[in-house]
Amino acid sequence: MMGSTLMKHKYIQILIVCAGTAVAGEFKINPFNGDIFRIGLGSSAFLLFLLLMRHLPYVTTGVATGIFVLLFRTSLDLFAGDGMAIAQIMGRHCSAMVYYMVFALGMRLIKTRLDTFHPLVLGGVAALIDLVSNEMELLTRLVVLGTTSFHLNEWTYLMMIAMLRTYFTTGIYSSISVNQMRVVQNEQKQRIEQMLGFGSGLYGEVFYLKKSIDTLENVTLNSYDLYRSLKDEGLQPQSRQVLDITQQIHEVKKDSQRILAGLVKLVDREVTGDIALSGILLFTIKSNKKYAEMLGKTIAFTHQITSDYNTASYIPLLTLLNNLTANAVEVIKEQGTVAIDVYEKGEFTVFSVTDSGCGVKERDRELLFEPGFTTKFDEEGVAATGIGLSHVRDIVEVFQGKISVANAPFSGGALFQITIPTIKLRKEE
Repeated sequence: MMGSTLMKHKYIQILIVCAGTAVAGEFKINPFNGDIFRIGLGSSAFLLFLLLMRHLPYVTTGVATGIFVLLFRTSLDLFAGDGMAIAQIMGRHCSAMVYYMVFALGMRLIKTRLDTFHPLVLGGVAALIDLVSNEMELLTRLVVLGTTSFHLNEWTYLMMIAMLRTYFTTGIYSSISVNQMRVVQNEQKQRIEQMLGFGSGLYGEVFYLKKSIDTLENVTLNSYDLYRSLKDEGLQPQSRQVLDITQQIHEVKKDSQRILAGLVKLVDREVTGDIALSGILLFTIKSNKKYAEMLGKTIAFTHQITSDYNTASYIPLLTLLNNLTANAVEVIKEQGTVAIDVYEKGEFTVFSVTDSGCGVKERDRELLFEPGFTTKFDEEGVAATGIGLSHVRDIVEVFQGKISVANAPFSGGALFQITIPTIKLRKEE
């Protein structure tokens, strides 16, 4: 059923090529005296159709187009009523049919190599096919109508017309192709951005799930040790209860490990390759601009990067920068600035996020990275969760780096600075 539907669509597309070519062929010029040879837009339209619709069978399309053009021109002449017999009219236009058939055959020979041709080369090859097709058209006219061949100067003019016609058509095709490539690139860019946002959030979940499994492992060991101690002391009811608890904790740990395995596979499938630091920086700014707009805040983002290299650790880096930048957006009341800088200092890469908020009080700095500590409250006075900065600190420690906070010297806001050994981030070329 699906195959027959596709065939119908293919035949409809071939019919569109036939009709479009036939109509375009009526817009023509006669470079030579009389009506011996007509140069119209039909060949240009046919070439453009073949370049844009490569899934069609070229030879079949050429045969169908040639027959359609023959019938179309014959019908027009009959409608004009010039008194000629149908056989004469068809003999007059059969050379055009031969042209499209030969042209389609020539394009079929280079069909598999179309993508390898430079646009200038493609135009030249198409012009050569056009000239061969024209020659076959002239030969058909010679056999059917007995017309004489062109003179040398007429052939030169004909070649010039062929070159202009094919290069004009391939130029249009190249413009369409470039536009299509831009659309595809934009779609790929959007997908990468979605993937990065998804991966950044998922990385945090995987990170904390691993920590939870380690905690459960320690709790299981401590609980089992308590069970042994109670059993050695002869406290059977208590030891049995502790053993039951130990087994339940062990089951929770196993379930968590199964969930972690699934999440890790998902991360590995969605997040691969490597990204430059500049790409991470631009994505961070773009996503947080949207976040600021969602909160109804007017925030100007600036960035400066003096060291750029590829890294395979872009998801944890993106998680770090997203957390710090989102915090900066949240502490700014209505309008302000956020600056992100990336540079190398000796053997370390430094990431700094500066905001124009109210800064960080001295007494809060030691507690700022503790889980649950927060200085942010919503309009109803409800405190934030306070786990974002502790999350940042934990990830920085995984990279054997350091994080510090101070008040920015000029803006008066907070300045968060992350220092990570470059060797932990840079992807070797």
